[in-house]
Amino acid sequence: MSAKKLIPNLILSDKRWAKLLPSWRKEISCILEAMVEILRQDFSNLEVSVVLTDDKAVRELNKTYRHKDHPTNVLSFSSEEAGELGDIILAYETVKKEAEDAGISFLHHTLHLIVHGFLHLLGYDHEENDQALEMENMEIRILKKQGIANPYEDL
Repeated sequence: MSAKKLIPNLILSDKRWAKLLPSWRKEISCILEAMVEILRQDFSNLEVSVVLTDDKAVRELNKTYRHKDHPTNVLSFSSEEAGELGDIILAYETVKKEAEDAGISFLHHTLHLIVHGFLHLLGYDHEENDQALEMENMEIRILKKQGIANPYEDL
């Protein structure tokens, strides 16, 4: 096992994800591996959970923990447990609608949001312009390694 190995815990709680992303386990594992390689940090035996769920579940989490009573595309929750990096939780309906509205691949949008959520777990943020630029540049670099276009190009 590599010294930088990250342990993915992939949870499918809404089966609609599997219909649009039949190879979801492989795709998510590949993007996580790409992140570990680019970030060059030691993730030895650290677990990250990626939960593919729906708007209802994400709305409840968003309401409870962020006091925002609406769904969002992705939420990240850092863990204080030994051996756990945290959780990345995606909302099916919101992610699907955003991909459709932007005319982009559902897979690529999903992987972008996983990268975005993962970077939040590492302390990256986008509240200030300089932080946003640093986070976006890191996202672009990771996605490019996987052959995914810059998601910020047309913004």
